[in-house]
Amino acid sequence: MPNIYNTNQMTKTRSPLLNPIPLATLLAVLTLLSSTSCVEYKQLRNFTEGGDIESSLDSLHRFAALRIQPDDLLSVRIKALDPLASMPYNIDDQNQAATSAVGGGRPLIGYLVDSEGNIDLVGLGTLHVGGMTVQALKDTLAQKLRPYLDNPVINIRLLNFRVSILGEVKAPGTFIFSNERISILDAIGQCGDITPYGDRTRILVIREQNGRREKGYLNLQSRDIFTSPFFYLRQNDLIYVEPLPEITASLRDQSQRVLPWLSIITSFTTLVLALIATQK
Repeated sequence: MPNIYNTNQMTKTRSPLLNPIPLATLLAVLTLLSSTSCVEYKQLRNFTEGGDIESSLDSLHRFAALRIQPDDLLSVRIKALDPLASMPYNIDDQNQAATSAVGGGRPLIGYLVDSEGNIDLVGLGTLHVGGMTVQALKDTLAQKLRPYLDNPVINIRLLNFRVSILGEVKAPGTFIFSNERISILDAIGQCGDITPYGDRTRILVIREQNGRREKGYLNLQSRDIFTSPFFYLRQNDLIYVEPLPEITASLRDQSQRVLPWLSIITSFTTLVLALIATQK
């Protein structure tokens, strides 16, 4: 006589849907997918690598003064005891109405350095200023003005010290600075910091200098950044913050925002089904 109990046992075979092994595998896959687009905490920190930070901060003394380049716009202000005697040398005073507030009252009238590195200074003629520092130009003008003005006070500024920042920053754009000593940290602070998906270990700086275009990379996580020749910026520098590979998953699948919650739900479901399966 056939064993009826064996037949009943066969009808009680577990359904594949209740098998915890495929669900566990699904959980692992979902967890892997959710973790591929996550940025680790260490990727968001700065100055964590390299030698002692105290020995790196002395780069302030190695700051190289800016050199005047073609297409620079110079503001030259010359003052003397007799204001009427110094007025002809100041085109800003002569064009005060034309220099009204564009960008918060910043004067836009100045001496444009031509492609040969020359400017035509009122009353002094053509001067070669390319390659000079601002201080060297002050000394040169003071010497040339000595026969005409008593103890002239000369103030020279770069009107077009601008830096462009692109890539994974919160507010990309072109920024104009009034100070000549601008670091990469100042520029990043001006644009609102790097986004969580910006690669802090590979920041590209493109620089035009002496008629040549050169590039360098900065690593914000390394303390050696303070000794880099690209730590202090030059006029017209272009900064590009590269994206992390993790951003590709975020752009490709917007549903990745719910994957962590999906993983939790799947884990809980797997546990419940496993307990049900073991009780049958």
